[in-house]
Amino acid sequence: METKIKKIGVALLCSAACALFASVSAQAEESWPTKPIRLLVGFAPGGPTDNVARILAEKLGSELGQTVVVENKAGAAGNIAAAALAQATPDGYTLLYNTSAIVIAPWVYKSPGFDPLKDFSPVGLTAAVPLVLAINTQVPAATADDLIKLIKDNPEELNYASSGVGAIEHLTAAQILSALGLKATHVAYKGTAPAQVDLIAGATQFTTTTLNTAISPVKAGKLRALAITSQKRWAGMPDVPTVAETLIPGFESLAWQGIVAPAGTPEPIIKKLNEAINAALQTPEVQQKLDQQGTIPLGGSPEKFQSYIQSESERWKKVVEQAGAAAD
Repeated sequence: METKIKKIGVALLCSAACALFASVSAQAEESWPTKPIRLLVGFAPGGPTDNVARILAEKLGSELGQTVVVENKAGAAGNIAAAALAQATPDGYTLLYNTSAIVIAPWVYKSPGFDPLKDFSPVGLTAAVPLVLAINTQVPAATADDLIKLIKDNPEELNYASSGVGAIEHLTAAQILSALGLKATHVAYKGTAPAQVDLIAGATQFTTTTLNTAISPVKAGKLRALAITSQKRWAGMPDVPTVAETLIPGFESLAWQGIVAPAGTPEPIIKKLNEAINAALQTPEVQQKLDQQGTIPLGGSPEKFQSYIQSESERWKKVVEQAGAAAD
């Protein structure tokens, strides 16, 4: 009898402890955030992804009542930051400002250090950046059709630059070439900046690079923009047609961005974060800053982002396989 009473006592204590823990956890989630939030960025400070992340981080801080600190963990095409998030505590205080690289990397790298479908809790889509088909100004091509004819007449003699094997710049150019039955030589660099320097110098002849990276050199006359990969033309370059208009009907390739949390982050925290993201994206101040960079604000629910990650993972798997892109 005494043993039975002891067991009942232990069970009651355990039950009370569990109830207390649940109550404390619920209160912590309700009061979140109570300290600064780290927003990891997998690319260098001052780059196009970092710039957008900082615009949103500032506004998110205002919406949430806490500072959102951008922390750059550059390297391995964003894999270092993504892998760090996968190991982070799921309490809402460490987030990742991700790009479409998170669904491309698992098909390019043998061991990227994370699984985008298992290791992350999607919070919300933030923005998308079109790419621009751009050429060195000495290349004798005034239009996208001119460039295609040049490549066709000189198979594998023209070089195209990208920020790395399996980067969206590489895969977008590879898609265009494959769809048109063309061949050119891919030259991979360690980042967008050195790729652009060599393109301007004439070491390579063309690229598909993100619009926010292309704006300055195109407007300065250092590169020539021939086509944009969004469905619609960008108002900042109204004379630049889309790839869909000129080369491949229906074509679209966007470097999309979003915010993810570690898997297991409590739903109330995800909800608060998502509401703050959508509110920030709807402010005229943020929209104006993004538009100046050729960046399209998105938004939407965590569920929408989850579905998008799944569909994009499947889409890019096929593109990577077709391009034969692989990195260690």
